[in-house]
Amino acid sequence: MKFGITQSFSCSYLPEQDEQLLVFVGDDDACAFHYPQLIQAGFRRSGNQVYRPYCQACSACQSLRVPVNEFKPSRSQRRILNKNKHLQVRVAYEPDARYYPLYERYINERHADGSMYPPSQSQFDGFLACAWSQPVFIEAYDNDKLIGVAVTDEVDSVLGHGGYSAMYTFFDPDYEKQSLGAWMILSQINVAAQHGKTYLYLGYQIDDCRKMNYKNKYFPHERYADHQWHRINSADEIDTFQQTISPPVDTSVR
Repeated sequence: MKFGITQSFSCSYLPEQDEQLLVFVGDDDACAFHYPQLIQAGFRRSGNQVYRPYCQACSACQSLRVPVNEFKPSRSQRRILNKNKHLQVRVAYEPDARYYPLYERYINERHADGSMYPPSQSQFDGFLACAWSQPVFIEAYDNDKLIGVAVTDEVDSVLGHGGYSAMYTFFDPDYEKQSLGAWMILSQINVAAQHGKTYLYLGYQIDDCRKMNYKNKYFPHERYADHQWHRINSADEIDTFQQTISPPVDTSVR
């Protein structure tokens, strides 16, 4: 396998920091073949690109996955499930024309200060497109009304570690009080378990970034650091874990 390293650029998550990426270099067949191995080494997909952070003095970005058959919802997560028990989940394997209007509203009303604003159809199509992998779409319905979509990769099994990888979720802003974002993660965990998957990969957890600090509430979970996965069973174990693996951040290096 071949890899390239990007130049440093401003970090999207931690102020006054720079970041670099380690990027897999290969054609479509190579990407499709190696992706299940790479995701187990902390990599992630965006469009056709497979990458992971490569910041020499910082380990803030930690790939996080939930072993779906061992997951136990917390009291607050059980309340979210109960509050939304009238909603239905459907799995689709092709994008629907209704997705973009829902995505556009979501970005305009919830993320107008983010890098994906302003939304456009071409941006959305490029976000979904991948020459070597077709996402799975986990849809949420209130009766027959589409209210949310979780764009999810299906990852082939390697040594029994098949799973889903959550790419992006968008939903009707009118349902914000329903904690729909959390409910859709819980729904992805449930669908993954139903389909015989081992893990739901949630992308990068960044404890010091408020916008990226929502994935660490699902226990047990595992984080990739120091070239291996570490199991975390409860919130009490997170600080101890970080003290054992996090090097000091040297901004002069980054």
